Amino acid sequence: MSVEIERKFLVKSDHWRSLAKGTVYRQGYILTTNKTATVRVRIVGDHAYLTLKGKTAGLARSEFEYPIPIEDAKIILETLCDRPLIEKTRYRIPLNNVVWEVDEFSGENQGLILAEVELIHENQSLELPDWIGEEVSGDLKYYNVNLCQNPYQLWTTKN
Repeated sequence: MSVEIERKFLVKSDHWRSLAKGTVYRQGYILTTNKTATVRVRIVGDHAYLTLKGKTAGLARSEFEYPIPIEDAKIILETLCDRPLIEKTRYRIPLNNVVWEVDEFSGENQGLILAEVELIHENQSLELPDWIGEEVSGDLKYYNVNLCQNPYQLWTTKN
């Protein structure tokens, strides 16, 4: 088991765009009766993964991720996952001893751009690039699983 410790921010400018090339992600979520777990299926290029995540406590949560056959992932995304699927392009930007992951959403979440950074521990100091805006780590509406249930395009007031 691994533990994911992550901070999430809105992106306030395009200064990051020249720092990385993007990779298309397509992912979906399977509802569970247990509200403390998330089940995700993700396709990244020609790789696919099944991920189970526990409930977030502070900035951390348990995470289990396993590679699965891409054909299985395609079938799961089309037949078992809630709609809409999450579609985004992810840009990985190494900067100041961490890797920033900037997600530019498309589809029903078009217009939303978030930056995430995984930490070694919750109290790790972090130097924020000038293109980073408001921190939204604790705001559940920015979790990908919630963007599936309440897409950005449906929000009445956007940040």
